[in-house]
Amino acid sequence: MKKLLLLLTSLIIGAMAQAQFQIGHKTITYNDATRTGGFGSGGGAGRQIQCEIYYPATIAGDNTPISLGEFPIISFGHGFAMSWDAYANIWDEFVPKGYILILPRTEGGLIPGPSHLDFGKDLVIAGNRLETDCNSVGNFFNTHSNGKMAVMGHSMGGGASFLAAAEGNANFDVIIGLAPAETNPLASTSALNVTIPALVFSGSGDAVTPPVDHHQIIYDELPNASCRHFVSITGGAHCYFANSNFNCDFGEGTSGGAITIDRTEQHEIMFDLLNPYLAFYLKNECSEWTDFLNLLATDARIIAQNDCLYSLPTAPAITQSGTTLSVITSLNVQWVLNGTPIVGATNTSYNAGVNYGSYTVIVGDLVVCTATSNPFNYGLGGLIESSFDFSVSPNPSTGKFFINSNETKKQASLTDVQGNKLLDFDIQNETIIDLTSYANGTYFLRTESTIIRLVKF
Repeated sequence: MKKLLLLLTSLIIGAMAQAQFQIGHKTITYNDATRTGGFGSGGGAGRQIQCEIYYPATIAGDNTPISLGEFPIISFGHGFAMSWDAYANIWDEFVPKGYILILPRTEGGLIPGPSHLDFGKDLVIAGNRLETDCNSVGNFFNTHSNGKMAVMGHSMGGGASFLAAAEGNANFDVIIGLAPAETNPLASTSALNVTIPALVFSGSGDAVTPPVDHHQIIYDELPNASCRHFVSITGGAHCYFANSNFNCDFGEGTSGGAITIDRTEQHEIMFDLLNPYLAFYLKNECSEWTDFLNLLATDARIIAQNDCLYSLPTAPAITQSGTTLSVITSLNVQWVLNGTPIVGATNTSYNAGVNYGSYTVIVGDLVVCTATSNPFNYGLGGLIESSFDFSVSPNPSTGKFFINSNETKKQASLTDVQGNKLLDFDIQNETIIDLTSYANGTYFLRTESTIIRLVKF
């Protein structure tokens, strides 16, 4: 039943996916009783983790009502010496499209310097606590998570995202690093333990965290079996993944990077790729995967690495042997008869028996993308492939059908085209089926191994 629900989920993506929401804002402080420090107050004993949360709202503003619907969560980490509000470009892009962003404000100081490990743990806790709120009756966010979550960050926050993902693989569905910086402990070492899909953005003109020493090293340590992509924006900067920020812009201005595009152009490139990527992984919008791959392959503004073997499901062909229908696939399977899923029919073969009609098969993968086979008309096109030991004549007939059989006795039934059983009887030597009182049309004579179409005119 779980497989069935997963497969059908992808078939009922509503118009909400295309909606544009207002941006609501709420400040919540969570805590971690096992640690000290942090930023903020009122979260409880231990480390304080003040978070700024931006969510789809009915009215823009602070603490305004949240919109109806279920939304993915993105836990986002800021860069070194940068404030969370430098990333308004991120929430301005994604919240109106139905995402919830949560930004921890911890580890923002210059002295004594940030703890990257604590920041990574804060990203895990922020996402998990918000997900818990979304499943807590009476909470402001209750029922508003779709169960999908990403961890994302820029610079230091990008590196800390890999620390977070290595610790919270089971919690996050995908990781995105925007010019991720090496951290202490090393983000590249943590990347070895990241098993979720990963997308790393880099700017070729970045001299703050040179790609060869930061972004590329982290990316290269991701497991070969993972679905990973690297996007180098030609002429891109380090700070241009965010809005203007004095500390970041000052550092980049003195770094001597070979930047050839402006901030607006870099945002456009980043969002062109991020939108289909996140829609695919966090909203199960499977067609977006093709759009993302097309951009990777054709966009002249980037140089991309595609180290991912994933492909969308392809529809199998249904074949028949006697009363058994089969498909060849390694994906999850759901058989469908006349548009209705057959409960429990999740194997690659299905014994249709006397259940004739139009069959299709839905196949799906763990991302919940699906493909549907062409219809297979079982028993509707004439005789099922089988050897039969009786004959029917005349056929078509004005009402009476004469059956001649070599067997002493064979159980049979008569159904209409909707599958309704009209008669149960035994075929014994010479048997007459009288359909004089029935409406003209198609009927089916069925035995354990044979279906014969009868036509009354």
